[in-house]
Amino acid sequence: MNFALIGAAGYIAPRHMQAIKETGHTLVAAYDINDSVGIIDSISTDCAFFTEFESFMEHAWRLRRQKGKGIDYWVVCSPNHLHSAHITAGLYLGCDVICEKPLVSMPVQLDELRCIERETGHRVYSIMQLRHHPAIHELRDKVLAERREGRYEVELTYITVRGPWYLASWKGDPRKSFGVMAEIGIHFFDMLHLIFGELQKQVLHYHDEHKAAGFLEYEKARVRWFLSIDAEDLPERMGGQHSTYRSITCDGEEFEFSSGFTDLHTVSYREILAGRGFGIEAVRHCLETVYELGVLTPEVPRADEAHSQLSRLVSVSSQATAGRS
Repeated sequence: MNFALIGAAGYIAPRHMQAIKETGHTLVAAYDINDSVGIIDSISTDCAFFTEFESFMEHAWRLRRQKGKGIDYWVVCSPNHLHSAHITAGLYLGCDVICEKPLVSMPVQLDELRCIERETGHRVYSIMQLRHHPAIHELRDKVLAERREGRYEVELTYITVRGPWYLASWKGDPRKSFGVMAEIGIHFFDMLHLIFGELQKQVLHYHDEHKAAGFLEYEKARVRWFLSIDAEDLPERMGGQHSTYRSITCDGEEFEFSSGFTDLHTVSYREILAGRGFGIEAVRHCLETVYELGVLTPEVPRADEAHSQLSRLVSVSSQATAGRS
């Protein structure tokens, strides 16, 4: 099948290109406002490339009129705030759409996309690759097998270090990325729902351009969570050897899953192409979680709802305030 990709110069685009290649399909067209896209040659030297969206769309419509050359899948890796518009363009072009997370910025946009799906007869699929991680399956199976009455005590920590480029790019603009909770956290809120059931309570404790922390209560778990792109937050035991740390502690037992992420986009593509992709309704709950957290005002946490990193954040914040005064 033929694939077209929007956002070819982006951070995540190479994983999509590799997934297209490894599932035996062809990247026939790509678009980005930036032209540093030489990586396309490792996937296909015949891929048409455009830096203007209008020219890209004109080419896509021209392919549609040629027998056997139309685009089957439209891949969206553009900045988050453009997802809805780019998904819509793909659906009306007559393609099924694969989109990076977060699918859109507001829950109401999901309803709009459902209407367009019905109008066009085509589908939207979100990349939620964490659902395919073996460690997550292990924890979900454990929770299902135990069938306990009370809630688990859970601490979720995700630290993925980003350099100065991050805040200088669109990712550092909350109007475009919707902040760290949407940009790096939405997978984990999806995972928590998948494992522990419906969300019943959420509280925001801390939020700035580098990190966020809060508390979530699900049917089966009380979750203290922390997200960060700051290297200072990495555990000392990592000794500067790694830039990413992912951990879930469930009743004191740690499920560490910093590895095993390299091929999950390819797994996601195989599932989508087999008709088992995650559509609009599958990701509604995590989008609603992020959206609602985004409008909350941070509040002082109760002792039993505070993540272990929070005391250090408060200490650092107090020292900075004292220094300014």
